[in-house]
Amino acid sequence: MFCGEAMTTANISRDILHRQIRDKRAASFQRFYHVTDPFIKRLGLEAELQGHTGCVNCLEWNERGDLLASGSDDQHAIIWDPFRHKKLTTMHTGHAANIFSVKFLPHSGDRILVTGAADTKVHVHDLTVKETIHMFSDHTNRVKRIATAPMWPNTFWSAAEDGIIRQYDLRENSKHSEVLIDLTEFCGQLVEAKCLAVNPRDNNYLAVGANGPFVRLYDIRMIHNYRKSLSQSTSAAVHTFCERQKPIPDGAGQYYVAGHLPVKLPDYNNRLRVLVATYVTFSPDGTELLVNMGGEQVYLFDLTFKQRPYTFLLPKKCQSSTGDVQNGKTTNGVSNGIHLPVIHLNLCQNISNDAFARQQWTQAIQLYSLGIHQASSNAMLYGNRAAAYMKRKWDGDHYDALRDCLKALSLNPGHLKAHFRLARCLFELKYVAEALECLDDFKGKFPEQAHSSACDALDKDIKAALYSKSESEDKKANSSIRFHSFSRKESIPEDELELRERSFDYKHRYCGHCNTTTDIKEANFFGSKGQYIVSGSDDGSFFIWEKETTNLVRILQGDESIVNCLQPHPSYCFLATSGIDPVVRLWNPRPETDSENGRVVEDMEGAAQANQRRMNADPLEVMLLNMGYRITGLRGVGPDGSDDEESSEGQVQCRPS
Repeated sequence: MFCGEAMTTANISRDILHRQIRDKRAASFQRFYHVTDPFIKRLGLEAELQGHTGCVNCLEWNERGDLLASGSDDQHAIIWDPFRHKKLTTMHTGHAANIFSVKFLPHSGDRILVTGAADTKVHVHDLTVKETIHMFSDHTNRVKRIATAPMWPNTFWSAAEDGIIRQYDLRENSKHSEVLIDLTEFCGQLVEAKCLAVNPRDNNYLAVGANGPFVRLYDIRMIHNYRKSLSQSTSAAVHTFCERQKPIPDGAGQYYVAGHLPVKLPDYNNRLRVLVATYVTFSPDGTELLVNMGGEQVYLFDLTFKQRPYTFLLPKKCQSSTGDVQNGKTTNGVSNGIHLPVIHLNLCQNISNDAFARQQWTQAIQLYSLGIHQASSNAMLYGNRAAAYMKRKWDGDHYDALRDCLKALSLNPGHLKAHFRLARCLFELKYVAEALECLDDFKGKFPEQAHSSACDALDKDIKAALYSKSESEDKKANSSIRFHSFSRKESIPEDELELRERSFDYKHRYCGHCNTTTDIKEANFFGSKGQYIVSGSDDGSFFIWEKETTNLVRILQGDESIVNCLQPHPSYCFLATSGIDPVVRLWNPRPETDSENGRVVEDMEGAAQANQRRMNADPLEVMLLNMGYRITGLRGVGPDGSDDEESSEGQVQCRPS
């Protein structure tokens, strides 16, 4: 009897174990495949959650994904049951201004919610009793983001426009917080912290975004160790005012920047556009960092393979000169590193070239990108995509073209067109001296092209720019006394050249959306492996790109005005969005029988072009666009789609690639 009972118990335990293993495998399968291309193509609006009376500025899923929190200009936080489209809890947070961030505190049983708002306050709420249990008033400007980490269940961080990152520990019986990072000590008083995120795989790393082109990554342990060593040093309290001291050791912080942005910064200021990181987030595996750059594009940084900005890496001699022309002949991009079948590659190339011939630059870029994704060692594809970037001329396109030229030349040093395009890209990016050196290198390497009309035209442009720059510097030198007579009260800003030397460049860039109107616009990974990238836009749409190819695959109308927030569900193909409208919208794959989806933006290329125009428009033009007026034309492209750049490059005498 006893043995029989023991056997039954063992069988039950074994059954439970098998069921648990099966459930775990099913959950793993679900997480891996929960966002696929067919699902993305069927993504549509499921429901609108109504309850707020103002703009909804922030959304947050709990860990299990069965609760959704939202915060609004109405100073209320709402907890939703997203699957039954039901409001569970509504509470006034005690804030006196717009709520910008909501976060569930990890390991609190979804009981504790943290909020940050424009009233400079951070509040901690107990949702079970609908009470605010902690109020922190240490910031002196708007609180834009809250961050949490599973490894530290009682700790959270805040980023505010006073330039301070603060750390809170709810185990301490205190109404104050600790200054973790003070950006004003290093960047001057005008710096504003806008966003932050903790690495989900290693909670010791914290990413911070602020106004300016740089995103910072900190090791929290090194900051605390540095502070501890200062407190134990007798000279730590001695401050000298003749020498600026860095508040954080170099090893604790790393800088990430799109390589072309610092060069273009004065131009952005002239056009009333401010570069500011409006959102940062880590990939699910913690190896990548995604940044939505206000006034620019969305950028992906690889944290494991770190690349210095390409323009800074250019040696005195053009990089292509490190190799020899293959057998003394120009190959123009024919590469041996082809992993696709020749027929497949030729078909891809023909379709791409056909789009290029029709001046459909974006389509050509996407087709070349597909080819590169499958044949990453083919120099011809990089060289041709560079040409398409140079024709399209969206913000950042010349820098991407430069990167493609360098890649093509590393694969095939005899790629004539890539070498010439590299000189043109350097000139367009204002690296005038480097452009001249690259062009001289090109002439020496390809003497038969030294006196072509394309070379002569570019040589003339470069030398005219050098002469103009020399005159401008002479004028500055003559008036230097007048400028230096002013004493600056604010801290001296970081030297951008030094920062570029220390910074790491992006891996991928995602184009099409517009981010100039708000400074809380998000961009997130979508899928268990981060297979897709999603971002809101000033035109009321949200955009979905394939992560690896960077190709735009879907645009959906998500708001009457602006989509700011996009928070993917942790384990389903389910997306929550919000913006200027006082509602939260839920999106999931619609049934295959649904033939119509009124939220789909069919003309994706037209929408992307309009957003490029919007990003480069003057304030009056932006106002007209926001009112719904359609303004034809695009900077660098005529209304008929024709390119207004001189077509002299086509006069280089070589075989078509």
